[in-house]
Amino acid sequence: MPDTFNILMYSHDTYGLGHIRRTMAIARHLLDTDVNILILTGSPIVGRFAFPTGIDFVRIPGMIKQSNTIYTPHSIKVNPQHALDIRQEIITATAKAFDPSMFIVDKVPVGLKGEVRPILEWFRTSRPRTKVILGLRDILDDAKSTNEEWVQKNYFNVLDELYSEVWIYGNQSFYDPIKEYGFPDNIAEKCIFTGYIPRSIPTGKFNVKQLGGNGKPDTAKLVVVTAGGGGDGYQMLDCYLRMIEENGSVPFRSLLISGPFAPSAQQDELAARARKCGVAFSTFQKRMEKIIATADVIVSMGGYNTVCEILSLKKVSLIIPRESPRQEQLIRAKVLKKAGLADYLKWDMLEPAALRRKIDALLEAPQSYSEAIKDFPMTGLDVMRSRLSAFRKE
Repeated sequence: MPDTFNILMYSHDTYGLGHIRRTMAIARHLLDTDVNILILTGSPIVGRFAFPTGIDFVRIPGMIKQSNTIYTPHSIKVNPQHALDIRQEIITATAKAFDPSMFIVDKVPVGLKGEVRPILEWFRTSRPRTKVILGLRDILDDAKSTNEEWVQKNYFNVLDELYSEVWIYGNQSFYDPIKEYGFPDNIAEKCIFTGYIPRSIPTGKFNVKQLGGNGKPDTAKLVVVTAGGGGDGYQMLDCYLRMIEENGSVPFRSLLISGPFAPSAQQDELAARARKCGVAFSTFQKRMEKIIATADVIVSMGGYNTVCEILSLKKVSLIIPRESPRQEQLIRAKVLKKAGLADYLKWDMLEPAALRRKIDALLEAPQSYSEAIKDFPMTGLDVMRSRLSAFRKE
C-alpha cells in the first residue's frame, strides 16, 4: 500500500451534536485519495452517521457533564475516574498505533480532564514532525470567563509548548478571540482564522410528509425548529407549540426536531402535542443539510454548527440563544444580527406572541437577510486545505 498522510482528530463530545458534526464536516473535506482520517470521539450517536471510505472512528466511553468540574460516565457502571482512565488509555494507544502526521484537537487544549496531554507530550518528544492543531469555534464564552478559565488551567503555556497552530473557525472582523480573550503575542502568532466552515449542498429536497403532521399544501412555507442535541431546548420547542396551540392554526408548515439527547419524557410529550396540532416531529435527522435546504425559515438556539449549516444553505433564520451556563450563543446571535445575517429573540423574551411576530416578519420580508447571506463567504475548508497542503510540502 502506498504511503498515506494520516490525520487523527479528537472530539471529547460530553454532550450535544456540535462537536462531532463539526469534526465530521472537517474530516470529509480534508479527505483525499492518499489521506486517512481517524476520529477519536465520546459521542454516543457517532454510529448513526455514514462515513466515507478513508474515514473511521474509535469510540471512547462517553461522559456527561454534571457541572463545570464534575463528569460522570454516560453508560458504563464505573466510577468517573475509572472511566476517564479508560478514555486516556484508548486515546494514547490509538494515537501511538495510528502515528498521525497531523493531530487536530477540538476546543479543549488538554482534552477532557487533561486526557489528551500525555499524547501531546509524546508527540513533542517522540514525533516532533507531527503537526498538532487546536481547532476553536469563533466564540467560546464571554471574555472575562474565558480568560479566567484559560489562565487558571494554564492553556496558554500548553499552546506555546505543545501546539503547532490554532485554527479559529470564524471571521476575525466579526469576533476576535485574540483580543477578547487576551491571547498573548506568542499564541496570537500561531492563530489562523479560517472563516466559517461550510456544509455540503444537498441534491433534492426533504419530504416533510414522511414525518406526518401539517396537512397543508406543499406550496405552504416551511418553518423548521431545531434544538440541536436537545438537552436544553425544551423551552423553545414548548413555546413554538404553544404558539400554534393558542392560535388554532397557522398558514405555514412546521417541522420540530427535538434532538436525540432530549429526555425521553419530553420527547413523548412534544411528539403527542405536535401530532395533535398538525406539526411534523422528529427526534433526530442525520441529513440536517437536506432539511435546512427545504425550509423557508430556521428557528434555532444558534449553536456554531447549526449556524454554519444555515449560512451554507443561504437560509433566513431566527436565533433564540441560551444564555447559561455560557454566553456563547447570545454573543453569536448579536454578532450575526449586527451583520444582517440573522434575527434573534432573547431567551427571557421568549413567549408565543413574540415568537409569532418574529416568524411572520421573516416569512413576509426576508429580503434584507437573504441579500446579506448571499454575499457571505464560507472560507473555512479552503483555508484548512491550504494549511494541509503546506504541511505536506514540508
